[in-house]
Amino acid sequence: MIAVKQMDDSMNPVEPLSQWCALPRFLCSLLLGGLGVAQAIEMPSSFNVVSGVTNSSSDEFDGGWSNSQPVTDLVNKWIQKGYESRDLQGSPRCEDATFIRRVYLDLAGRIPTRVEFQQWMATERDRPQLVSKLLGSEDFVQHFTDLFDTLLMGRGSESQYHQRQQSQWRAYLEASIREGRSWRKVVQEILLARPNDESRKGSVWFLYERNNDYQEIAESISPSIFGVRIECAQCHDHMMADEIKQAHYWGLVAFFNRSQNGKKGDLLTVEESAIGGFSEFADLSGSSTPNFLTFLEVDRVSEERPAAGEEQKESDDLYAAHDSPLTGPVPKFSRREQFVTEVVQGHPRLASAFVNRVWAMLMGRGLVHPFDEMDSMHRPSHPELLDALAQDTRVSDYDLRRLIRGIVCSHAYQQSSIKKETHHDPASFAWYLERPLTGEQMARSVMVALRGVGTADAVSLFRQQFPDVLPSDHVSTVKDALFLSNENAFHEMIESSDQPEHLVPQILKAGSRNEQVGILFETLFGRSPDISEVEAVTQYLDDRADRIDGALRQVIWSMLTSAEFRLNH
Repeated sequence: MIAVKQMDDSMNPVEPLSQWCALPRFLCSLLLGGLGVAQAIEMPSSFNVVSGVTNSSSDEFDGGWSNSQPVTDLVNKWIQKGYESRDLQGSPRCEDATFIRRVYLDLAGRIPTRVEFQQWMATERDRPQLVSKLLGSEDFVQHFTDLFDTLLMGRGSESQYHQRQQSQWRAYLEASIREGRSWRKVVQEILLARPNDESRKGSVWFLYERNNDYQEIAESISPSIFGVRIECAQCHDHMMADEIKQAHYWGLVAFFNRSQNGKKGDLLTVEESAIGGFSEFADLSGSSTPNFLTFLEVDRVSEERPAAGEEQKESDDLYAAHDSPLTGPVPKFSRREQFVTEVVQGHPRLASAFVNRVWAMLMGRGLVHPFDEMDSMHRPSHPELLDALAQDTRVSDYDLRRLIRGIVCSHAYQQSSIKKETHHDPASFAWYLERPLTGEQMARSVMVALRGVGTADAVSLFRQQFPDVLPSDHVSTVKDALFLSNENAFHEMIESSDQPEHLVPQILKAGSRNEQVGILFETLFGRSPDISEVEAVTQYLDDRADRIDGALRQVIWSMLTSAEFRLNH
């Protein structure tokens, strides 16, 4: 127990941060210093970690994607070799209760419902089978649409999110993930921005939202598609990463600087001129160089340039005939098309950046860290593994589910998040790296906890407050604490969850305090409480038996704002 200010009986059921009631440590601490769950709470006495991890039980599973066992084998092999080179042993296998919560958060974007938790725990607890079930779910589609929308477009205002809906960008991403479409093909479509059917017309929004800002387009494409940041090469060659040249920055700009947002009735288009876009860029010494069509690790694309002082003129002869009602004029020599066919197609960084990003989504950091700085300054922790997974990704034609399933079924993913004394370097992946929930994960998990359904009702509230996705480092801030303690909309969610099927009414129907506390912990933390936790919560509720509804909501608030709920561990 910790001593904090007692609650005045006249206060609202959810009280300000400065007036926390006396509750156990795990219920009171928002862990503003960023302490992990393993350091902040004592695990229940029943928490028995089992050594060793078995391989996937079967190559047969529900999804239509191909066998992922080779991916798992690669991960197990090279992570183990990394342990041996560092003279380490990995952490033991996490408990089943930990695994189901972890994999629901990573694949479905929410915690499991109490029913889902109980049903799986009552079965053979087949982990690969559960992974396959989640990969085939609509929750998976929505969660990974959230992730890829943010990683491709960045966070935005709620007005921008509405525009992404209206433009069918969100629907395009959802369909691409639902159908299991190749990441390579998705990249080609969003960069070419010439949809060939109605179901693809939202693809133009990747370029359209940048509103003809060609430098912003270049600075978005490079990290999101190729895993490398090139902003530092705007005025000079990169000072630290020798392979990144100023010519690459302005060459990437040039591939897109003939593009122009347009409209055909209600249809949004990104049109492209057949002329113009020739310029020169100056380095720090004042020397000027033409903006040739070039980029990292590819040959320069040949293009006829006008002589100095020569005026180019538009002509129908410069454009190819096409019958698509969804696109504007298409130049016979299209810079965007040249970028897709000559740069993107077969580029060595396309697969490695994709692998590194997905690895970071699931493992807390990339094999190259940060995940969008894959340059010579940031070497991979396991280069052979990155190369092997990238090659497998090319062969499988960028199958997202295959890669995810292979990683999630590996020893490294299924480890405990409790570090051993010898564990210091997170790049070893010797323990599971706990990390904060994204705003969308938090919103859907809160709704599951309170109402048993992972709806998106609260997404707009939480994603504006918790915008980070794959942060390099994570700490809880005073701003976070003030939001969780004082935000009226969050408190109202707890107060208004009063329907018969919601958490508080369900708890109040339970026959004993022990059963009530058990429901609380299973629902919010995905585990059973230990004896001290049962005693502490029971005492708190007994002391407020005359106002039990409000007391329960206070306990729920404290659990929702705790590190154990807010981190994936």
